[in-house]
Amino acid sequence: MDDDPLLRMVSRSSLFGNETGSLPVGEFEPSSSILEFLEKDCKILVVGAGGLGCEILKDLALSGFRQIEVIDMDTIDVSNLNRQFLFREADVGQAKAIVAARFVEERVAGVKVKAHVGRVQDKTSEFYEEFNFVVSGLDNVEARRWLNSTLVSLAEVDDEGNVDPGTVIPMIDGGTEGFKGQARVIVPRFTSCFECSLDAFPPQRTYPLCTIAETPRLPEHCVSYAQIVEWPKFFPDRKYDTDSVDDVRWIFHKAKERADVYDIQGVTYMKTLGVVKNIIPAVASTNAVVSAVCANEAFKLATLSARTLDTYFMYMGNDGVYTHTFRYEKKETCPVCSTRVRVVPANPSSTLRGLVAHLQTSDLRLKSPSLTKADATLYMQKPPSLEEATRPNLDKQLAELLKDDDELTVVDPVFSGDLALTLQISFSLDEPIVDGSSEDEKHQQDDDQDDVDKKKHNANGGDKKTGNHTNGHRLPN
Repeated sequence: MDDDPLLRMVSRSSLFGNETGSLPVGEFEPSSSILEFLEKDCKILVVGAGGLGCEILKDLALSGFRQIEVIDMDTIDVSNLNRQFLFREADVGQAKAIVAARFVEERVAGVKVKAHVGRVQDKTSEFYEEFNFVVSGLDNVEARRWLNSTLVSLAEVDDEGNVDPGTVIPMIDGGTEGFKGQARVIVPRFTSCFECSLDAFPPQRTYPLCTIAETPRLPEHCVSYAQIVEWPKFFPDRKYDTDSVDDVRWIFHKAKERADVYDIQGVTYMKTLGVVKNIIPAVASTNAVVSAVCANEAFKLATLSARTLDTYFMYMGNDGVYTHTFRYEKKETCPVCSTRVRVVPANPSSTLRGLVAHLQTSDLRLKSPSLTKADATLYMQKPPSLEEATRPNLDKQLAELLKDDDELTVVDPVFSGDLALTLQISFSLDEPIVDGSSEDEKHQQDDDQDDVDKKKHNANGGDKKTGNHTNGHRLPN
């Protein structure tokens, strides 16, 4: 429609204009056309129906949005009931998206909520093109990166660099952890995107196998050992079920046995559950605050009734109530929204395997990169037949495969299938890229070895750590 608020927003001189001042947009004038757009034409997608997603669904429905869809891949667990208020005990085991959609429709008259069960990555670009706005309540950085890259790729740019406003789908991203929370407004091609601020999200913590097997120091090491090493010994034909109380309890008892051997404190059932399910601490009041900000920004985008968030809101509730708002600037080397070709320093004697590992551990944080150049396919992760055919290239030196300043096209599952990165390889490094784990990690393991050896020497029943006894704990079927 010609009066689409989004088209007016991206067409004006500033996305974040005030009613007065240097960037005025005028006083807001309510109209029937705005109300009609809000209630009949505006389609909004909520991604995630967990603690934050439940709040967002409720707030959007009560703010006047009538055409809402929600997508989530999870089922309801009994542990969700203390904060995900759209669910009841009778709903345990059912799909979150379906139950949440049904609950909101029943409680808010006139609202239509359509549920989708599955991963965001399973939906095509055509699915996301149907929406005016996307509100994300995900607790998964990888899924947020993929969603961000999809929405950026949908924003079409002509040969002169002008963005087609009709292809822009703003994303409102919210996240919480304990008493901390954040919300941001991302207008693809106009503001910084999620990938621009990836450095603010530390990589998910993992533990080297050599550490958890030989030099455990933390409760998490003991839990990881129980699930990675012990479980396959006892149940080689079955993977543990993170939603099974029996399975988690078995892992907990094994982790506790190992912790006792190494005199490590802090292994509890809740700690085990948190490690096994990668649970992020959740506080209902934080979800409520951040959800309110997300819904408020969605309403402002749909109506232009007030200034839009520019661009990041931070909430800290640990020691009182503190909020801060600032603008996240675009990152010039952003692999998603920047058009600049990124230069990757390398040594010609480095192997292709080393380059792949570098792309995974560098600030790009790729997952399973596949690399091609203009006249050759260097390495493809999928399909299996192509992976097998290109695997020999991994052990070849870069000098055998590339010339200095050659450009590579890289695709990776953390980004939408429509997005490919262009990297220029510069033979400017004096030392080859290391293929394996970092030297710092190896040195840290060496530094801790003496202390761990003392614990081993003082521990009673040293053979207990590799024994096959169960101490009477009931094993899962």
